[in-house]
Amino acid sequence: MIYGAISYGGLTLINNSELDLPNMWVAYLPMFVGVYIVTQWLDRKIDT
Repeated sequence: MIYGAISYGGLTLINNSELDLPNMWVAYLPMFVGVYIVTQWLDRKIDT
C-alpha cells in the first residue's frame, strides 16, 4: 500500500512536470528505484 501510494505520487509529479524527454523511462526508472528504497526503509521502520 505504501509503495502504491508513493509510486502514484511520483508518477503524477513526473507526468505534470512537463518534461520533454525522448524516452520517459529516463525519469521513471530512477523514480521507481528511489520509491522502492524509501518504501523498504519505511517498512522496516514501521515494523520495529
